[in-house]
Amino acid sequence: MQWTSRARKRAASGALAVGLGIAGVVALPTTFATSVNAAPTLPSDGTWDVTATPTGYKVTLTLDSEVPVRDALTELAVDGRVIGEAKQSLDGKTLTVETTDKSVADATSVQLAFSGSIPSVESAASTAKLRSLRVAPESQSSAVAAAATIADDPATPGAYTVKRADYSLGESVWALPGLFPAAKPVEDKAAVYLPDGAPGARPLVVFLHGRHSACYNATTRGTNNAVWPCPATHPLPIDSYKGYDETAEALASHGYVVVSISANGINSQDANFSDDAGTAARGQLVMKHLDQLARWNDNKGDKAQRAVFAGRIDFDNVGLMGHSRGGEGVVEAALQNAELHKPYNIRAVLPLAPIDFARETLPDVPMAIILPYCDGDVSNQQGQHYYDDSRYANKDDVLRTSLMVLGTDHNFFNTEWTPATSVAPSSDDWGASTDSVCGSAAPNTTRLSPALQRAVGTAYMAGFFRLVQGGENQFLPLFDGTNGTVPSTAGATVYTQAQAPGSQRLDVAPLEAPSSNVIVSGFTTQAYCYNTSNRILQGTNGVPCFTPTQTSRAPHWTSASYAPFVPISPVFKATWTTTGTTPPNASLFASLPAGSFDVSGYAALSFRAAKEETQTGDVDLNVTLIDGSGKTQSTTVASNSSALISFPASTNTTNGVSLTPKTWMQTARLPLSLFNSLDLKDIRQVRITPATLTGGVYLSDIAFDTPGVGAGGPTELPHASLADVTVPEGNAPGYATMRITLDDKLEAPASLWVTSNSTASTAQVDPIAIPVLLPEGSRGTTVQIPLRGNTVASGTATNPLPTTALKVILANGKGVVFSDQFALLNIVEDDPRPAS
Repeated sequence: MQWTSRARKRAASGALAVGLGIAGVVALPTTFATSVNAAPTLPSDGTWDVTATPTGYKVTLTLDSEVPVRDALTELAVDGRVIGEAKQSLDGKTLTVETTDKSVADATSVQLAFSGSIPSVESAASTAKLRSLRVAPESQSSAVAAAATIADDPATPGAYTVKRADYSLGESVWALPGLFPAAKPVEDKAAVYLPDGAPGARPLVVFLHGRHSACYNATTRGTNNAVWPCPATHPLPIDSYKGYDETAEALASHGYVVVSISANGINSQDANFSDDAGTAARGQLVMKHLDQLARWNDNKGDKAQRAVFAGRIDFDNVGLMGHSRGGEGVVEAALQNAELHKPYNIRAVLPLAPIDFARETLPDVPMAIILPYCDGDVSNQQGQHYYDDSRYANKDDVLRTSLMVLGTDHNFFNTEWTPATSVAPSSDDWGASTDSVCGSAAPNTTRLSPALQRAVGTAYMAGFFRLVQGGENQFLPLFDGTNGTVPSTAGATVYTQAQAPGSQRLDVAPLEAPSSNVIVSGFTTQAYCYNTSNRILQGTNGVPCFTPTQTSRAPHWTSASYAPFVPISPVFKATWTTTGTTPPNASLFASLPAGSFDVSGYAALSFRAAKEETQTGDVDLNVTLIDGSGKTQSTTVASNSSALISFPASTNTTNGVSLTPKTWMQTARLPLSLFNSLDLKDIRQVRITPATLTGGVYLSDIAFDTPGVGAGGPTELPHASLADVTVPEGNAPGYATMRITLDDKLEAPASLWVTSNSTASTAQVDPIAIPVLLPEGSRGTTVQIPLRGNTVASGTATNPLPTTALKVILANGKGVVFSDQFALLNIVEDDPRPAS
């Protein structure tokens, strides 16, 4: 089998810095480590400057040592405000951001930032042992506390002995087109876990680790991520791919073949040799391993590997797990796979603490997303977008779920990223050990011990693949929104949101926009909202959901790095108050679709809900069903669900803003047995009203459903691609035409967005977020990108700026998925410089 390349070669472009230079001493955190085995601390010194360019300003931060390797994008902050993604020099010590923001000319500080946040400053590293203590959030109901404990624990070893069959076939084997301008070679290496004696072809699960340093020196404990293969100064590869033993062994002991692949070659090259932070390359790497395993499985190729794998793998039953940047990588792999003429049957995808820089959707494949509450790396938990964006991207028939795990950080799901167990340097990514919620040394912290965090990862990862690939439905309560637990995770708190398969769900009101079947009245404020307040384009009249700019507190609405202004997670938001002694007369009425009044075949009424972030007291809602005779019956959210709790709030802050509490919607499931006095074959309306005197909520996805997994596999939706274009800048406002093509004809209307990748665009183009509608039968269309145009020559007489390259991408497809998602708009300077 052959995969399709999803990234083309890109030409680099740059601007000449001229004139003004402003220099200062950088203010950086002094430590980021929590163990004597920790990774190098954040650089404590450096210099910065701001220089004028022909199109704005160039902010440069020069460090004394390599920038820390993290999964979040490296950014720069000026005077405590993040200004954009930073380009890294090959040695990882020089970071630059080009911007049209005039305020940077008066900068007094430049700092490193990650995921929109500046790492916390801490006076000294802590070696305190992490504890498993946790604090129950306020208003946790007895119904939630009594969530079912499943006796069959996915972490319990199965009947088969696990046999290792690792392969290491070279450090420079595969040249991946996703790494360019010249395809960069990467390793062919994997840890393999086989169920010894299991008969026949077995289900396959592939693991892909995230972005960690690639190489280290065992004597100095220094790391290097700038050269691949590993240089003589740091000769040992860091075996990140060996860090998932517990989960892999749990699956293999129950009959699964697990292959955990190494991606150090991508990690060390993705900052400078890709336009998408290495996403396409990671997907290509997964496909390379699948193709290689398929050859060995067919008794072809290397004799030694054929002896191990021939006839052992069922390629009609494949699952993918990706950690952090690996999470986006396995989503990408599933999309690349769907382009094949004869794709592998990828039946389950699990992004663990994932990034989502470009907002790809993945319909038609069951998905579980795991979000660590104390993630100090991808602290804005942007992987939540995979759930939010994919849930209505197609009328599919699959389970989709997202899990918020309290007390867990980004790294400790992997033993090679955990100081107590790693061979190479590692660290606790949550930097502030005294943080009252997530700190390792704080009294009453919610932090889990590393062992318990891995136990949670094993239970939920192994449970999801056994549920979807193995049909073991006893594990469904872990993922269906009912907050089921298993013995191995005792002491951990996990909250869920879930969307049941389309065949087992009646959608009543997604609550993404006004609808003729929804009537809202009486609330103090009420609106359909999206994004955060600083990520709505001027002139669009959008209502922001989350007003604080600290996006680490708002996973649903944190902006995507490459699509900052595309609307994110539209939901309904309302607040209410009263001076009386009873809740105000406010309501949301949602009428059921005509002809769909019989809900007796469903198990529950469900919707997603969260407490609005400014609310300090208890918040609750009455939920009422009304049947055809006008009879009503009600219950409350708090008596059935934890959806309106407050999440733990930290006392530690970064630049005056805390990374917690999170505002995150949970699924409220109200069993229809609670409405036993109604005619469930003739339900006409759902009514939601305040149950407390004051309050505020987010609401979405009102539906009747029955939990299940559904039937999924590689999507058959058409793939959309965006083509590069080169245009003159023009002398006046005009347009550049870019073409979108589809690899197949649309069988239903579809939509997507075209957007610039930067909040501070070039002088020729304003930030853009353009909706594109594609009618049934379409094979493509064009989109017009507004150009400013000017009559001023750029650059200097000796160093003109002939072309500005603007990265433009496709984002958030509905009814389509993406192939070549990234394109360059090359804007050619057409104004001659006057003779000198």
